[in-house]
Amino acid sequence: MRIFTLFFLSLICISCQSKSASTHDQSTVSQSLDTATFAGGCFWCVEASFEQLRGVQEAVSGYAGGDKATADYKLVSSGRTQHAETVQIYFDPKVISYETLLEVFFTAHDPTQLNRQGPDVGPQYRSAIFYHNNQQQKTAEQVMKRIAPDFPKPIVTELNPYQTFYKAEDYHQDYEANHPFDRYIVNVSRPKIDKVRKKFPELLKD
Repeated sequence: MRIFTLFFLSLICISCQSKSASTHDQSTVSQSLDTATFAGGCFWCVEASFEQLRGVQEAVSGYAGGDKATADYKLVSSGRTQHAETVQIYFDPKVISYETLLEVFFTAHDPTQLNRQGPDVGPQYRSAIFYHNNQQQKTAEQVMKRIAPDFPKPIVTELNPYQTFYKAEDYHQDYEANHPFDRYIVNVSRPKIDKVRKKFPELLKD
């Protein structure tokens, strides 16, 4: 379903794909913000789940885990690159903590599914945390250990040091907000987004 949707979008946006698949420009991000980088299946779902939270200035869809040369949607979708569909989150730690973002992350996807999320199958949909410093690594380890009993199967989320994040093509950004009636959004993304809304009502933006 997702492939058919993107076929038509790619025809419209084919000229912008190579330009957009580049390292995200962090010069526009306030120095008061911190950064979290998560992979949890389709980045449309993950991005929208975090965009609705107070303290999150921006969530950007992109790719992490692979090389710049393969940071392209068509290549990543083949499952033959090292990239995962990833979301980079710029947040105010005075409003929302990294630990809370992790709790939302583990709600917005199923961390027990290896190399897939629901109908999306392949290593590009794997669950992963790309930690930016030792404190993030320690916090992630603590949260994973604490929530492990809440799941019927072992958590398979990768815990990797952050290297580089490549922003995805422009048509992927804010996809849920721009295409609320897309069948994939309605059937796959929206239930995940609503699950976060239901569990964390106190975190939602006004």
